[in-house]
Amino acid sequence: MLHLANDTLRLDILDPTTEADRLGPRFTGGGFIWQIHDARAGPLLSGPEGPEPHPEPFNGHGLPESFRDRTRAGVRLLWSDDEGLAPGVGLLRRIDGHVTLAEPCVWHLLSKIGALEFRTAHAAAGYACAVTRRIELAGRTVRSVSRITNTGNQPMNFQWFAHPFFALDSNSHLKLTVPSAAKLPADSGFTRRGNIVEPARRYLGKDDGAFTLLELPPAQPLDVQLTHPHLPRGIRFSTGFVPSECPIWVNGFTFSIEPYQTLKLAPGTTQTWTLTYEFGAARSDGSPIA
Repeated sequence: MLHLANDTLRLDILDPTTEADRLGPRFTGGGFIWQIHDARAGPLLSGPEGPEPHPEPFNGHGLPESFRDRTRAGVRLLWSDDEGLAPGVGLLRRIDGHVTLAEPCVWHLLSKIGALEFRTAHAAAGYACAVTRRIELAGRTVRSVSRITNTGNQPMNFQWFAHPFFALDSNSHLKLTVPSAAKLPADSGFTRRGNIVEPARRYLGKDDGAFTLLELPPAQPLDVQLTHPHLPRGIRFSTGFVPSECPIWVNGFTFSIEPYQTLKLAPGTTQTWTLTYEFGAARSDGSPIA
């Protein structure tokens, strides 16, 4: 693992070269935050498989980010026949109906004060791009800054999304504070009281859970607050962009809120965006919140 650390937090970040076995066709390799440790409370993040030390690469762990190879409706993105480009991931191939990572992109690492920056450039399926991912740590704030440039000669129309995995307590307890104008479908597996969204019941294990689309107020970046079993003030999660859609889901181990972004890059153009995680202080003894 690579690390960023200060007096209160330590970030474990995957080395995309030496830990390639943790990567698959879904998440970007550079800047993949696997775990965040609080000096008092211990690990703060989870994953769909919970405490499993080597989860399936498709499931992941921590704070991964992803460029989608197809829309939710199944429309393929950045593909030519059975070859595809996943920006920040690599060359994809479709074999017997399954998407596989045929050739991961090569990342170059630059270490800065309070930050790690990952850079790659690669091409496939008639598309080409350069991607930079920078992870910053300042106090108890973690910031992910991404930049992508279309270096090819044809437009790139695709989707990107954050996929954070926040830890739950042993009873799968969670409270998510959302904007007052946000909307939640009926029978979603979640309940809402005022601005608070909670799981409708306790979910158990990896395969028991709920998924729905949270409808956010138009033309507003995401800005939500969620509880954490070891942080009395919880975690504030925000984006520097207006999401195109925002799924939320939960199982017995983790909760995720996934701000999506639809990107349309003409040749030679660049787009940059930011995610910010603000971690409240832990209890002085590191004990769980009652």
